Amino acid sequence: MLRLIVPGGIVPFFMSILFLSPGADTMRFIHTSDIHLGKSYRNSPGESERYDDFFACLSGICADAIREQVDAVLIAGDLFHVGQILPKTFAKTIETLQPLKDEGIPCIAIEGNHDWIHRRDNISWMEALSQMGYIKLLRPSRTEDGGYRFDSFDEETGMGGHIEIGGVNIYGLGYIGAQAGHHIERICAGVNTSNNLLLFHVGIWKFSPVEIGNMALEQAHPLAATFGYVALGHGHKPYVIKTPEGDPYAYNPGSPERVNFGEEKYDKGYCFVTFANGEFVPDIRTTSPRPMFVETIDLSGAENAEQALAMFSEQVVAKVDISDVKRQPLLEFKLVGRVGFHPFELGRERLKAILEELVDPLHVEIKNHLSLVSSTEDGGGVNKSLEEIELEVLRDLIKSGSEYQGREEELIRLSIALKNAVHRGDGDGDELLALLDTGGN
Repeated sequence: MLRLIVPGGIVPFFMSILFLSPGADTMRFIHTSDIHLGKSYRNSPGESERYDDFFACLSGICADAIREQVDAVLIAGDLFHVGQILPKTFAKTIETLQPLKDEGIPCIAIEGNHDWIHRRDNISWMEALSQMGYIKLLRPSRTEDGGYRFDSFDEETGMGGHIEIGGVNIYGLGYIGAQAGHHIERICAGVNTSNNLLLFHVGIWKFSPVEIGNMALEQAHPLAATFGYVALGHGHKPYVIKTPEGDPYAYNPGSPERVNFGEEKYDKGYCFVTFANGEFVPDIRTTSPRPMFVETIDLSGAENAEQALAMFSEQVVAKVDISDVKRQPLLEFKLVGRVGFHPFELGRERLKAILEELVDPLHVEIKNHLSLVSSTEDGGGVNKSLEEIELEVLRDLIKSGSEYQGREEELIRLSIALKNAVHRGDGDGDELLALLDTGGN
């Protein structure tokens, strides 16, 4: 079997053309993931524009698919940001996917952890899209002994675990949680075809250490014997997984738009994949996410709020280069340092007014980690940040209940995760339930 491998990673698409036999049948598809439609910042001046960012990103990918006349678009989970979306989000999703449907380009999708509805008494939005023909939702069935059965996709019901397009057998799994690595053998046992592709919403600890629902790298390797291409999602940072022998087999394109702060340094795009002569050859296509800056502002030595504001302005100008920025950026600043005034004197509104004048951001988040200094009776000093004080208060509150003893750190992490979700505007009930289900990790 021909392997297209070059030092350093993926073979560019234009190089792969040299290896294709004249007249060979090919199947071409786009692999994307973690679109997060419906994401925004609630009660922020840029709420509406940020909401539109994610639809514009998906619309651009659909336009690329139509221009290239691909055989399919594959979405490896987290099409939506939350399971319980607003009706306007559903309507706008249909509007965005309509061009693919009109062109007869199937959109194959699986459910990610964000797509799940925790109360399964009603049909999900993903199921509705599938029944309406806008996506083909792949979800396997389970056997009595815990195995996986990938039934053929049924166009009438909009359900199934497997579909064949252009000689490629596409299997969909979705998100199965923290035990994903222990299911690999049973997943592979449910497949008896060749030229196989697996859509799988799971992360790899080595590449996505902050995600939940991941598996170890060595647990993933057996997939390479059954699937020529594993289309991953879940982590928002792009990466490629190789066998111990160095052959690439699994690809995570990352999210095409910047979803959360911390993604400012990630390359953003999707995989454009050509299947020919029994081989999958991916090419990375870039997208144009909204500019994002995450910076630390050191205000050490400021004796009063006015001096701190001047230092803040100077550092913002030095660190946030918007000379090539065509859209209003997203900003996150962490204020650090020991100062000679109460940190609360630096009100968020004062800081945001300065930022509006300097860089005109779409949205700003400010984390105040300035140190509080208090004198003790013997003249000594105690230097604690607001974050440290917050953690101490939480720890004391949790310890006060005897039934929680021994679980302090776990519950502190959960409390902080819930607080951060609300501050980010992700306080949807299903999102918070997901954090509770996973212990806040």
